[in-house]
Amino acid sequence: MIELYEFKTSGNCYKIKLMLSLLDLRFESRFINPIDKEHKSEQFLELNPFGQVPVLKDGSVILRDSQAILVYLARKYGKEHWFPIEPSDMAEIVSWLSIATNEVARGPALLRMHYLLGRKIDLEEAVSTTDQLLSILDKILSSRDWLVNQEVSIADIAIYPYLALSHQGNIDLIKYTNIVNWMSRVERLPGYVQFTQ
Repeated sequence: MIELYEFKTSGNCYKIKLMLSLLDLRFESRFINPIDKEHKSEQFLELNPFGQVPVLKDGSVILRDSQAILVYLARKYGKEHWFPIEPSDMAEIVSWLSIATNEVARGPALLRMHYLLGRKIDLEEAVSTTDQLLSILDKILSSRDWLVNQEVSIADIAIYPYLALSHQGNIDLIKYTNIVNWMSRVERLPGYVQFTQ
């Protein structure tokens, strides 16, 4: 049985739950208590010495980092379109995984942490990063249904969660019609599950 170590409020953990559901894979959630610093406990640090979630355990395989877990699930359990081996498609997907850990993390994810959890951030920089990201993403999605090629991939799953949760970061997507339409396509995928906390 696949095990997912997660925080209930984490968008990065949600993206793994979403991917598992889209692939119709059974798993058990292992909720980690951030208030008690359970992710910094000796037991958890054996799973991930960086003390971060998500962590995925699949038999003897233990993986950390949501982007790496997406790659693993796609290649082990998914069809080719999730992470194609054609070099240009693969490179483009990897670039979106980087955007998820950079612009998305420094923009929409930080704004959500600020407004939802009260975290102190450089608000002006986070808003600026978010505005730039959304403008670029909306333009790209004006000419395609998915971020890479003609089918959904882990690029879409990597970017989607913090945009789906953007209302919690005081972000209004109303003028980004291409993003809204793309999100609707993700939400119509068989096996789609909403974020719950």
